[in-house]
Amino acid sequence: MKKILLSLLLLFSFFINAQTVAIQSFATGFSSAVAIVHPPNDSRLFVVQKTGAIRILNTNGTINTTPFLTITGLTSGSEQGLLGLAFHPNYASNGQFFVNYTNSSGDTVIAKYTVSSNPDVANTTSTTLLTIDQPFSNHNGGSLVFGSDGYLYIGMGDGGSGNDPNGYAQNLTVDSSNPSRIFLGKILRLDVDSASPYGIPATNPFVGQAGKEEIWAYGIRNPWKFNFNRLNGDLWIADVGQDAVEEIDKVSNPLPNTGLNFGWRCYEGTSSNITGGCPAFSSTVAPFTQYNQTTARCSITGGYFYTGSMYPNFANKYFFADYCSGEIGLVSSTGSITWALDTPSVITSFGEDVNGELYITNGSTVSKIIDTSLSNTNFDKNTIRVYPNPAKTQITIDNSSNTTFNAIQLIDITGKILYAENNLNATSKTINTSHFTAGLYIVVAEDLNGNQFKSKVIIE
Repeated sequence: MKKILLSLLLLFSFFINAQTVAIQSFATGFSSAVAIVHPPNDSRLFVVQKTGAIRILNTNGTINTTPFLTITGLTSGSEQGLLGLAFHPNYASNGQFFVNYTNSSGDTVIAKYTVSSNPDVANTTSTTLLTIDQPFSNHNGGSLVFGSDGYLYIGMGDGGSGNDPNGYAQNLTVDSSNPSRIFLGKILRLDVDSASPYGIPATNPFVGQAGKEEIWAYGIRNPWKFNFNRLNGDLWIADVGQDAVEEIDKVSNPLPNTGLNFGWRCYEGTSSNITGGCPAFSSTVAPFTQYNQTTARCSITGGYFYTGSMYPNFANKYFFADYCSGEIGLVSSTGSITWALDTPSVITSFGEDVNGELYITNGSTVSKIIDTSLSNTNFDKNTIRVYPNPAKTQITIDNSSNTTFNAIQLIDITGKILYAENNLNATSKTINTSHFTAGLYIVVAEDLNGNQFKSKVIIE
């Protein structure tokens, strides 16, 4: 028993001070996956394929054969196609969801769909909210996300080419020949509940100014991607750079309604770029953090601020990646960046499940992001299991190799032993957990020869 206690003290010493980020393959067989989304209070993941299909990924790693939705008549170029998906906050009752795609003319379409009577299949009819003219094929943005205010936020790139040649990101004057281009290089905010197809939130900064009332913020180059912290409403934006800097912006909740200017094309990160006619840098929103491009790093892929409970070492970290290098980076509360893992391929998108646990995709495979500093040590290659996990009233520890347990402990993340039983001489043990506080715990089992098995378990 002293051996178990010493092992756990060492384990938790490492656990508290470090994490080892790794990825674990969860499902494969996708084509050009660019988004992973879940409906509110729904454990399924919906994987968006740039080629036009949305596919359902179940909690056991299986993929539904029939797509949830297939959109036809779109363009699927290198930065075009079906790019974004957002479920209405009241999806469970109204069945509404919204997509961002590039139509056959190369323009961005924001459309509303509904689910059919079959929860795994959507209706094919849609309502178009916006069609935005795109002058080039790149910098389409793609993200659309509901904020805690219930409004739909839409991220638009600057229209493409390089260095925003037409100055769309800073432009706030409607061009009568191409009026929708006022939305390029902007973040739009719509009220999809107050009118059909949408209304304008009363707090939008340009309310009453015809043609641009939808704009919430401007000065964006190509937001790939942005997401809200689901617990506190903070907005995190990953804005792809030009030739030098990749930028991460953070806007704390409650979000301001003053028409934030994130600076592009005047500034690339904190560096001056094309500054003629530009505001002073001090009047723009400075990046929360940034990193320089290198021969390997060249394009940021935005992720999520970790809000899950499985890996406490991930707490207070924002996860992102560099598309070109395939590296996963972490941003601390002070804005410092740690490059935590170099994956073997590109990373096209992150995803977050209903519990706040994180996923990535390289386009064909969806993988979980895990912390291996709490890895399991098995008696005999995965013969031990702890279930159910998450648990509510009880957990069972048993094994398929008929290994005899001598001792079992349940320990909280501070190292405190909450349950201990010795001289078990049993191959299975059920523990009552109904009186434990919800959180992460460690199960430690020891066999007659002193071999140990450790497993994480969540008690709800």
